[in-house]
Amino acid sequence: MKKILNTCTAMAMALSVMAPGFASAEMMKEVGPGEGQVNIVAWAGYIERGETDKAFDWVTKFEEATGCKVNVKTANTSDEMVALMNEGGFDLVTASGDASLRLIAGKRVQPINIDLIPSWSTVDDRLKDAPWHTVDGVHYGTPYMWGPNVLMYNTEAFKDAPPTSWNVVFEEMNLPDGKSNKGRVQAYDGPIHIADAAQYLMFHKPELGIKSPYELNEDQYKAALDLLRVQRTLVGRYWHDAFIQIDDFKNEGVVASGSWPFQVNLLKADNVPVASVIPQEGATGWADTTMMHADAANPNCSYMWMEHSLASNLQSDLSVWFGANPSVPAACTDGRGMQTAEGCTANGLDDFEKINFWTTPVSKCESQGECVPYYRWVSDYIGVIGGR
Repeated sequence: MKKILNTCTAMAMALSVMAPGFASAEMMKEVGPGEGQVNIVAWAGYIERGETDKAFDWVTKFEEATGCKVNVKTANTSDEMVALMNEGGFDLVTASGDASLRLIAGKRVQPINIDLIPSWSTVDDRLKDAPWHTVDGVHYGTPYMWGPNVLMYNTEAFKDAPPTSWNVVFEEMNLPDGKSNKGRVQAYDGPIHIADAAQYLMFHKPELGIKSPYELNEDQYKAALDLLRVQRTLVGRYWHDAFIQIDDFKNEGVVASGSWPFQVNLLKADNVPVASVIPQEGATGWADTTMMHADAANPNCSYMWMEHSLASNLQSDLSVWFGANPSVPAACTDGRGMQTAEGCTANGLDDFEKINFWTTPVSKCESQGECVPYYRWVSDYIGVIGGR
């Protein structure tokens, strides 16, 4: 039975389009006493206080040391994060690259004074000036975590060998267990998933000339949508809630989907027969940045949290918990947390150059003169999910 998620919420939250000009609010000059709380919009699993697993808690000691109570609102998609930041009432957001530039252009976030973040010097040099949080040399956030969008699969359905291609979720076929993939695979419920189709086409249809999965002309874009319409006939559920996807792999017969290492780790910990792979076509990915709202009510606690977020023991433990890569490389090796050099390698620390990180599609693009902008991705992906 089809279990397609209702996309009305996604549609309502996604229609935030790049606005002209960038935020010009003055950055803070000094950090004062904490205001008593900090309100954060974050991805599931990013800010833990030991409630899911007692071994993972990087909130309690921060609250004790600073007097800043950490309040977290979990968001399931980048579009939801943008919508929440547009509504206001939050201080920080852990934004991926397909949200961060929209937040900057929409003047929803403020410049960050890196001189007020003592641990900035420990950040990975590849991330310090990353284009998804740096505009005209001005930083609008503190790097947090990064990683690939992996292909998660059920090892009993792929007994002899892991899948080598994303085709198991894009094209109808019988899987190694002899059963069709129809109704047994999932896809991400967010317009940015169009980039995954484009990434697949970059490998299998080089004649399309796709240079970046986020920079598509009309013909390239049409090819990606056509592939997604094929996928639509296979998908049992479009997922955006990590915990619902976990339940679907446990109880609903799902055997393959694009996913995050977070879900893979939790399922493995629960002895569910899953594993993950980056197939031959490569992968999209995310590099997340902690950004501060332009009208943050608790800026001092916000700066305290951003400094805390770069502590290598937090970065190390979060890297283990989420299956991601720390923005502070020392977290892999200094022994202050649970992570090891081997663990970071397994999480893809050396694959940085192979990942096409999420970014916001715009009409004026680098690889070619005109590209399909994000607002089209939003409306057309809703159409694909709806069977159009």
